[in-house]
Amino acid sequence: MFKDNAFLIDNLKKGNEKAYTYLINTYYKKLFVYALSLTHDYAMSQDIVQNVFLRTWEFRSNLKSDFPIKNFLYKSIYNEFVNQYHRNQSISVLEKVFVEALSEVENEDYQELLAEKTALISREIENLPKKCKRTFLLSKQEGLTNIEIADYLNISVKTVEYHIAKAYSIIREGIGKKARKVLFLLFENSLKTR
Repeated sequence: MFKDNAFLIDNLKKGNEKAYTYLINTYYKKLFVYALSLTHDYAMSQDIVQNVFLRTWEFRSNLKSDFPIKNFLYKSIYNEFVNQYHRNQSISVLEKVFVEALSEVENEDYQELLAEKTALISREIENLPKKCKRTFLLSKQEGLTNIEIADYLNISVKTVEYHIAKAYSIIREGIGKKARKVLFLLFENSLKTR
């Protein structure tokens, strides 16, 4: 019934609750998965999706029938993700690079692809050997320098460098050729400083 984009938006603008229910039922799971790929946090992802649906309803009179609602929702999820991190002022180095990479991407399909590849990279990071993973996350997620990591873990700077290099090698091998460009995009700044 509401599959036609213009018809759905027209009904949302009129305050049709059935159209709103259709919108939620159709897009909630997809948007949640997308938000989760950005945040890696279940509760935050739920908040983001709920906020987007609430705002969509509150400002439904501003919706444009010639603009696909799907694109609008995905872009809204991304914007809400960025806004929450700005409010919290706790963006890690890894997340900053990810946000910057996404902000340069306007195409929603490419954002979905990027989110998929980022989730793949996150899984590879989770599977790193214990010491390697800890060192890598202290560097790339917490933003510590190699010297700070060495002091914190009571190991040499050379050992820190070894673990980080090993982590990159394992991740590159694990994700394969298709996602290597995404890995480079996400860690571009880190690779330049190594």
